[in-house]
Amino acid sequence: MIVKHLEDILGTAADVDTEGWTSRRLIYKDAGMGYSVNDTLIKPGAELTMEYKNHLETVYCIEGAGEITDLATGQTHAIRPGTIYALNHHDRHILRANQGTHMRMVCVFNPPLTGREVHDETGAYALAD
Repeated sequence: MIVKHLEDILGTAADVDTEGWTSRRLIYKDAGMGYSVNDTLIKPGAELTMEYKNHLETVYCIEGAGEITDLATGQTHAIRPGTIYALNHHDRHILRANQGTHMRMVCVFNPPLTGREVHDETGAYALAD
């Protein structure tokens, strides 16, 4: 059984902070679960263009508000607590957090992340060895 507490991750290597987001990586590939789980904060006013070419991602919003735009269709969807979206076709998208509030998201990746990933110039993570 794996049991972790968010406060034990804060300030460690599993607490990854960037200009647009902070990702607290809870479950990694080495847990052997077949997926990884992050508790991610999208910073107020952030606008992030991403395309996970090597991963499928499901995201559940638990705090804050913003929107996601599917760049293939141009369709934009509001995000608020209780919203879930799945990037089931490696969808290129723009994620925006409203000004004045962060969005807190629970993110699940398949295949699982190792915890060392950083976004490349396309907004993707490389596949782990």
